[in-house]
Amino acid sequence: MTWHQALLLALSAAAAGVINAVAGGGTLVTFPALLLVGTPAVVANATSTLALVIGTGGSVFGYRRQLAAVRPWLARFVLVSTVGGLLGAILLTVTGETLFSHLVPFLLLFATIVFVAQGAFRRFAGFGANGGNALHPHSRELWVAVLYQFLVALYGGYFGAGIGILMLASLGFIGLTDIHEMNALKTVLGSLINLVAAVYFIFAGLIAWPKAGVMTIGAIAGYFLGAHFSQRISQQGVRRIITAIGFVISGVLFYRQFIR
Repeated sequence: MTWHQALLLALSAAAAGVINAVAGGGTLVTFPALLLVGTPAVVANATSTLALVIGTGGSVFGYRRQLAAVRPWLARFVLVSTVGGLLGAILLTVTGETLFSHLVPFLLLFATIVFVAQGAFRRFAGFGANGGNALHPHSRELWVAVLYQFLVALYGGYFGAGIGILMLASLGFIGLTDIHEMNALKTVLGSLINLVAAVYFIFAGLIAWPKAGVMTIGAIAGYFLGAHFSQRISQQGVRRIITAIGFVISGVLFYRQFIR
């Protein structure tokens, strides 16, 4: 690894940390960067996962003031996030990525649309009309959210690009409204999903350690800066950034899968 390759990886990880702290999708920066410096695809995916999950510590610290408010939801989602992340990592090592990668653009586009129109979706589904709220949701609302989180975790362990947007769409759908609290919950759950996957990748021998080390330094800085400065923007501003990221990532993936 040359010095300019190391610089490229560090900068890509820093950019990914900022993106993940705000909305998610940083893997779309680090994964291509690793491929560009000659890393095999599966190893690149595993190395990116490890570097970003270590860097997540900076983002969790940046959202420390919001963690108390979302603690009840953490208890509900921890188990399914852990199991889903592990199963997704196992799935990556035993199957190819072709079929799932073709589904990713559609998943991200749908999630972004849901996030933009979450109020209309809630009214259409009848959630929140009979006294349910973010801390005490209806049982139907809760089970839908748990199942959805398991599927997001499964995908997150498998590849992970955009899981932040997928989770933010769900959190808005079940009644959470404070975007900074939603980002805090999304960050912790995303960290857990990636941590489980990263541990599995380590034992599977899929980590390029020198590259992971360089990227971790950049990711820690990016995560902290993203978490810290996003809270200085109005909630409407953060929502616009998240929406833009969602549509841009969807467009990039559609181009890569079906046009290029």
